[in-house]
Amino acid sequence: ANLVLHQTVERIHVGKKYGDIPRGIFVVRGENVVLLGEIDLEKESDTPLQQVSIEEILEEQRVEQQARQESEKLKVQALKERGLCVPRADTLDEY
Repeated sequence: ANLVLHQTVERIHVGKKYGDIPRGIFVVRGENVVLLGEIDLEKESDTPLQQVSIEEILEEQRVEQQARQESEKLKVQALKERGLCVPRADTLDEY
């Protein structure tokens, strides 16, 4: 069964911070649903995470992704120097 979600919110976690981005109405194909459940609002308020603005969490996410990409480049470079070749993640479907 497909799902129609109203007043959806995307929550982005970076470290100990999170930000909520309102997304509106979503239609999700049933084959893409793995798990569905309710959020316990009492437990959610007990979380050690700090809520920040959308702009701040998007900037933190961008910095984290940039650091991850730089780290991956260094790994690939080190492997190349040792004569090893690792396929890029976006080309793995071709094998």
